[in-house]
Amino acid sequence: MALAERETMPFPALETDVSGAPLVLLFYHGYERYALPGVGGSLYSNGRRIARYAWRSLRRRQVHTGFYTAFLSLVRSLRAAGCNVRINDFAAARARPHYPIGLAGYPGVIEAVDLPNPVVFGHGDLGLPDRTVQIAGQERMRILIQPCQWAVDYNRPYCGDKLRVWPAGVDRYTGPQMALADKPVDFLIYDKIRWHRDQRVPEVLDRVTERLDKAGRSHRVLRYGGHIRSDYDSALKECRALLFLCEHETQGLAYQEAMAANVPVLAWDEGELVDPILRRFASPKLTVSSVPYFDERCGMTFRIDDFEDVLPLFWSRLGSFEPRAYMNERLSMERAATDYLALYSSLAVTC
Repeated sequence: MALAERETMPFPALETDVSGAPLVLLFYHGYERYALPGVGGSLYSNGRRIARYAWRSLRRRQVHTGFYTAFLSLVRSLRAAGCNVRINDFAAARARPHYPIGLAGYPGVIEAVDLPNPVVFGHGDLGLPDRTVQIAGQERMRILIQPCQWAVDYNRPYCGDKLRVWPAGVDRYTGPQMALADKPVDFLIYDKIRWHRDQRVPEVLDRVTERLDKAGRSHRVLRYGGHIRSDYDSALKECRALLFLCEHETQGLAYQEAMAANVPVLAWDEGELVDPILRRFASPKLTVSSVPYFDERCGMTFRIDDFEDVLPLFWSRLGSFEPRAYMNERLSMERAATDYLALYSSLAVTC
C-alpha cells in the first residue's frame, strides 16, 4: 500500500504529487555515483557508475561500498512506501530552497551539494572530529544520522544533539528456504578482520577453523572484499549458520542479510574499538559491537577465549533461533522508510 494511503503514517509537511506520493530529494556522492548538476553531470555520473560496476564485476570484486548499499536500501524502502524519490536532482532542490534534502556517501558530498536546503545527513562519512565539528556547525545540517547507538555515542562530543540513530532496512530474500538440517555445509565463515591481520588471523580465524575441524563441522570461508554478491547468496543457501568475524560494525549488513535469510549467526564480539584512528578520539568508556543489532533470537556471540565453550552450546540450539523474526521486527524495509520519513519530514515542519 502506498504511504499516502496509510492513515497511521501521515507526513503532511511534505510536498506530494497528483498521486499523493511524498517528495523526497536525496543526494549521493561517492565511488559509485557522483552528485553533479545538470544533464551533463548526470550522464557522466551514470556512465562512470556503469563502467565501474562492469569492471569490478569482471574482476569478481565487490561492486558497492557499504554507504552505497545503505543508500540503495533507503531508496528502495522509500519507493516501496509510495514516495516520489529523486536522486541528485539539483534543479528540484534549488526550486525549493526551504525543502529538506538527504545527503549520503563520502565527505565530498558536503561540497558537491552546496545548497541552502535543510539537511538530513547520512548514512555517510562524517570524517575525523576536526571535520565533524565543522559539518555539525553548519546551520543547514539539522540531523546527522548514524547507523547505531555506539556510533552516536562516539560522535556526540563533536555533534551534540544533532545525532540520530537510523539503520538501513534489509530486503534480502525471505521466502521459503531449505531446512537447516538439509543444508550441506555447517558454517559459512565471513572473514572481515580488518586490522592487524598478521596477528588476528592466527589468533581468531585459524583458531576458529581448527576448532570446527576438531568438532567435525564443515565450513567454507569468504573474505570481505574478495567475493561478489552471488557468491555470498549461494553460500547462505548452502550453510546452516554464519560465523561472523569482524572487530566492530556500525550496522553490519552482511550478517543482517544472513539473518534475513533465517541463517543463525555466531559472532565474534570482543566489545573493543580496534580502529587505530578512531581510538585516538574515542572515550575510554565507549563500548562497541560487531553485531549492534542482535538479540537471543539471532544466535550467539563469543569472545575468542570462550569459543571452544560457546560453539557446542550454539550448535545444540541451532534449530531454536529465529533471526528472520528479529529482522522483520527491527530492520524491515517498512520500518526503515517510516523512521527515515519521520526525521526527514520534521525538517519540513521546522524549516
